[in-house]
Amino acid sequence: MITLSQEKLVELYSVREALEGMAARLAAQNISEKDVSELEALLNRHSEHIDEVDGASYFHQYGDFDFHYRIIKASQNRQLINLLCNELYHLLRMYRYQSPRTQSRPEAALKEHLFILDAIKNRDPELAELLMRRHISRSKALIEKNLDS
Repeated sequence: MITLSQEKLVELYSVREALEGMAARLAAQNISEKDVSELEALLNRHSEHIDEVDGASYFHQYGDFDFHYRIIKASQNRQLINLLCNELYHLLRMYRYQSPRTQSRPEAALKEHLFILDAIKNRDPELAELLMRRHISRSKALIEKNLDS
């Protein structure tokens, strides 16, 4: 079994921030209208889930049910897709499995996803990248806080 240290996890999130920012930039340039519609529907389902559990969680999804995964796929960059969806996400899933449940921020994360999607829909690559990087950075800060306590 591989155990991730706090330092390794922070490093992974730094890489994730940069690569997912790039993926959001490319998605804003390459995404199809069909994929935009599917992302909107996905975020509506996520919003309904948060309402159903009274904000208690923003469930972790995998594959086509995950917002980040779909953005990465929409980048249409095979290297990014491989690095993020296979290698990096595999390590992050292992961490989630090994670690105790940490605090989450479901309403804030959903709002950030909506802003990212809006930038992508408006074909604004710079804003999409900036918003995705901020979103991942906030997640990293929350993880660091949870690890410190």
